[in-house]
Amino acid sequence: MRNYPLVSVTICKPGSSAQTSCSTIDKVLLDTGSFGLRLYASVIPSATLAALPIRTDAASGSNVGECAAFGSGYTWGSLRTADVKLGGETAASLPIQVMSDPAIVSRVPTACVWNTSLNSPAALGANGILGVGVARYDCGTACAGSTARWGYYYADTNPATAVVMPLVNQVTNPVSLFAVNNNGVIVEMPTIPSDGAATATGTVTFGIDTQANNLLAGAGAAVFNTDLHGDFTGSYNGAGTVSTYIDSGSNALIFEDATIPQSGGFFAPASALTRSVALSSTNGSAATVSFNIGNASSLYASINYAFNNLGAYLAQTIDLGLPFFYGRRVYYGIADKTSAGGGTGPYVAFVAR
Repeated sequence: MRNYPLVSVTICKPGSSAQTSCSTIDKVLLDTGSFGLRLYASVIPSATLAALPIRTDAASGSNVGECAAFGSGYTWGSLRTADVKLGGETAASLPIQVMSDPAIVSRVPTACVWNTSLNSPAALGANGILGVGVARYDCGTACAGSTARWGYYYADTNPATAVVMPLVNQVTNPVSLFAVNNNGVIVEMPTIPSDGAATATGTVTFGIDTQANNLLAGAGAAVFNTDLHGDFTGSYNGAGTVSTYIDSGSNALIFEDATIPQSGGFFAPASALTRSVALSSTNGSAATVSFNIGNASSLYASINYAFNNLGAYLAQTIDLGLPFFYGRRVYYGIADKTSAGGGTGPYVAFVAR
């Protein structure tokens, strides 16, 4: 897959200080546009899977299933608990989704169905998704009230029935449960040539303004307040403002421009183009970002897998995907947590390397 940032995660029996029944899962998509860890049951060794307890619904006694929606499709699976290790950090007793878990026997609820069923590693192009965006929970207070919300948590009955899920049991951003360095993440990617690179290796740094290697204060970055989805505002080509986000899980620079020729949904201009977007947020921050758009057909025909100029069309949205990250350091401040340089999250910030 082109522009697919992949990481490894280690999962263990919950409550074991990440020491028991552990397995390391490779090729997990790093996604700053979602929240929480999601792994396919088929990639988890059976001994480890058996050590991850399934959440049950108090009212029915049934196992709890969960669905999640992404731009490319939806997932369906169980709600389990694991100790999760990322680098030198551990998130203890973290609620996670195990996708396509055979322990969930009910059919996917209609409210969950969107675009493509991401029901296997082949369908996603990865063994799972590590969501480390600005929110702490994948649904939040909307799923924790007195009325169940369709499209998230379900009792595995026949048919599946939507249930309320307290915050503490919802699929949770693992960074928010670290003992330290738990207020955000920094994603940094190298600069690459305009014709792409065979590979690109970046870094994920935990915490913001908590130690010498994760400073935002004094870095000269503009800080953009966001909503809990990570959205702020942007304007392309002088048009009105639209929802804008910076998302490592998107493989292209995605925006609305019907004048650029397309091939298979991606932009394919006859020659390289330079475009820009004006970014702004409720805290008064503003910046103009320029980028290049290449011919997707030519890029995909090459042997390279990392591109800083891959673009695609989507109406009423500006999605600054992985091409935006090359040559930049991008910060994500988690909701309700603070840092010296970013204040209280949620926010995003970025600076050139």
